[in-house]
Amino acid sequence: MIASTPNALCFGDEFPATGMPCLVHVEGHGLTMTVLSDRDAGERRSESVPFSELTVSVGGLDHDQLVATWREPTGQRTLYLKHSDVIRAFRQAAPDHLTIPLERAAEQVRQVRQRHRIVWSIVGGALLASVLGLWFGSDLLVEFAVDRIPIEWERKLGESAYHDFLALQEVMKEGPAVAAVNEITRRLAEQIPENPYAFDVTVVRSDIVNAFALPGGYIVVFTGLMKKAESPEEVAGVLAHELNHVLQRHGLERIVKQLGFVAVVSIVLGNPPGLGGVMKQLGVELMTLKFGRAQETEADRTGLQLLHRAKIDPSGMITFFQRLAEKDEGRVEWLSTHPMSSARADRLKAELADMPKQTSEPFTFDWAKVRASLSDHTGGSP
Repeated sequence: MIASTPNALCFGDEFPATGMPCLVHVEGHGLTMTVLSDRDAGERRSESVPFSELTVSVGGLDHDQLVATWREPTGQRTLYLKHSDVIRAFRQAAPDHLTIPLERAAEQVRQVRQRHRIVWSIVGGALLASVLGLWFGSDLLVEFAVDRIPIEWERKLGESAYHDFLALQEVMKEGPAVAAVNEITRRLAEQIPENPYAFDVTVVRSDIVNAFALPGGYIVVFTGLMKKAESPEEVAGVLAHELNHVLQRHGLERIVKQLGFVAVVSIVLGNPPGLGGVMKQLGVELMTLKFGRAQETEADRTGLQLLHRAKIDPSGMITFFQRLAEKDEGRVEWLSTHPMSSARADRLKAELADMPKQTSEPFTFDWAKVRASLSDHTGGSP
């Protein structure tokens, strides 16, 4: 009888956000993987992947798993191997070109385990539990928990909510406005070193003066914001701000806070069963998440720096907030979870004053024509 106990977890576009359990065997040529599912137990499908197509690294919640990645016609596959016997067999059978990556992965595992021994010897299980209870509201603890959530989970979570939202909107797929947003996004993304996200920015026809970011790199820009902006640099300022919400994983931080104490303890202790399902249940609630004041300020500051690196005039972000500040008259800043636009503009002015002077590079499109295309409804099709 063939063993059917899963010894690995596989991620791919056709699998759930939490991955699919699978059974992996190490062969002389590479890996043989069998996806395990109760629904298709009678039709379990196996596939073989040669060593020549694999890249390896360290991953997992405890950074003690061997991660194998390869490309399929349907997209990228990622395999998390945690079973010690499988990892040992993989190292013994792997060809020479994987030796250095495997040695590097083994060294990272040793370093992580050493850090864990030091931490647990100092803190202790009982003390950790009490500290978690007292410090649950601490941003530091939430960030620590978020750092242990795989990018694959984050991407699947954002993608699900993103498509649910767009299904009810008038999406612009082409035209001057879409081309302009794509050029701005490309200029910004090119200046993000080691960027783990493939940003997907969509223009939605709506009079709302807004844009928002979802976990995993999904961003929506409303045409109302583009009509309000008097220059492409102002739109670039908003996009730089939203991209940095993604890069700083602010959306995940808000989700972890909403999930509560038990979820944070589970993530920190490296045992988050069912967390992916709970996160997906949040659904369109992701669109209504309110970022905290510190998060908004951080996205402003890092967004301004990103604009500067992309040689896009950072003052556009400031002028846009100054114009929005007209709507803030009469509000008291400490009553809002977001900094008032006028205060944000003042902070950004101080940040910009400390940056080295440089010559900005203009965009290739005509902003007047972009705005005109939005007014006459000829700029795209749903």
